[in-house]
This record gives sequence, C-alpha cells and structure tokens, in this order.
Amino acid sequence: MRAITLTILMSAGALLAADTAADLSQAKIDEIIQKFAAKESEFSKARDNYTYRQTARIQELDPGGTQMGRWEMVSDIVFNGEGKRTEHVVNAPVPSLSHIILTPEDMQDLKDVQPFVLTSEELPKYLIRYLGKEAVDEIDCYVFAVKPKKLEQGHRYFQGEVWVDDQDLQIVKSYGRGVGVIKHSEDNQFPKFETYREQIDGKYWFPTYTIANDTLHFKDSDQRIRQTVRYEDYKQFKAETKITFGDEVDTGKQNSSKDGKAAPPSGPAPAQTPAKKQ
Repeated sequence: MRAITLTILMSAGALLAADTAADLSQAKIDEIIQKFAAKESEFSKARDNYTYRQTARIQELDPGGTQMGRWEMVSDIVFNGEGKRTEHVVNAPVPSLSHIILTPEDMQDLKDVQPFVLTSEELPKYLIRYLGKEAVDEIDCYVFAVKPKKLEQGHRYFQGEVWVDDQDLQIVKSYGRGVGVIKHSEDNQFPKFETYREQIDGKYWFPTYTIANDTLHFKDSDQRIRQTVRYEDYKQFKAETKITFGDEVDTGKQNSSKDGKAAPPSGPAPAQTPAKKQ
C-alpha cells in the first residue's frame, strides 16, 4: 500500500518452541525440503482444479481500533464454459479508504503471496533455513525460515516462516510479508500476515484464512490496518463428458468435503482486511 499524505507490524504469535535446529542433520533437512516442495507442487496443480469463494477485506482503523475506511471484494474462482479458470466478482462495494491506496503489488500479494505455495519450481528462488519443530493445533511441524535469494523487477516474493506438517510434508501455516523491488520514490509498505490451511478432501492442505493486523509506517504518517481473506467452499471441478457412439457414459460429478486440521484459533474471527501500501 502507498500512503496518501505506509510498514506493517503485525502482532506475531509464538514463533518457535524450545526445539533447536540441532535435532536433524543437514542431509535430512535437505531431504525434507525437497520432499515438501514436491508435495507443494502436487497441491498447487490440484488446487487449480478446484472452485472456491474468496472474500477479501481491508480496513483503515483509528488508534482505538474503530473502522474509518474499508475496501472489500467477494469473488468466485470458477471455470467458464470452455473449462478455463476465471475470477467472477460477486460483490465489490465502493471503497471508502482515505489514508491508503491499494497498489498492483498489493493485489499481486493477495493473489499469489499470501496463499504462499513453495513448489519445486519456486524452490531455487529461495534461501531456506531449518529452525526446529513446533506444534500447530496439535500437528507436529518442521519450521523453516524462507527468504528470496534476490529480488527481480516485476516479481513479488514471500519472506517469513512456514510450518510444514512432519507427516504430510505440506505447509499448514505461514507467517511473513510480501517483498519485491520498489522504486525509491514510492512510499509503499506491506503488512505482515498469517495464513492458515485446512485439509480438503483428506489429502491436500488448502489456504482457508489470512489475517493481518498491523500498523503501516509511512514517511509522513502511520496507519493501522486490518486485513482478512477467507477462502471457502472448495469444490473439485470435473466436466461431464458424454460419448455419442456405443454405450453412453456419464462421468458424474465429484464433490469435495472439508476435513479441518490446522485452522485458526477458535472464537470470533478478527476483523478482516487485505491491507497494503499506499
């Protein structure tokens, strides 16, 4: 986001328990990284065959937490008549933000960085350091620090920590911010966020909730923001095919069911906002 006249400091949860990186050899760590990146590649391809609804909100807050302005977009990720994946905007009220401006980098982070996926193809772009083990909602996880090796113009990257299920070898939680090349003349700031995943159809871990609650520090002002993104109603897409010769075959429809595994803490969900620079 860019300030109109913003760095976000999000309240970080507990980062790491007492485990240290000394409990695994470097060879074993490298093996785990390669395996979970391969699993993430599988997941990324699988998610491309699902439809879902995405609800994103960003709120400008005063120092006491009262909303002053808001941006919201509800969209369905669906397939058109030609079977191509597309985004259909369901609801997009007129924004009332007055202290921040959403930039193209903000929208790219919303689409690609906040639901972070570290595939085998993306792995060479990042430096990864093993931090230890920690439980997330009673799920034993390996924790890794992740940052880009270099920043290239026009690309956005994730920088932070990821929690990887030590059995399924998939990311179940990520905490960090989007980073990239920004012109020195632009006062752009990006919030830290947490993204949680849940197990869908008993196999892959899909992003279901992102939260950012931070203060963006611009050159001339500070602005508190709150962002939430919800990813709901995942359904596997499968076209129906009919053969016009011989026996008629109906492939049927495939439904998906949710298996909640690692989800945000219970209780009222924090205010929702996809926040970014001005």
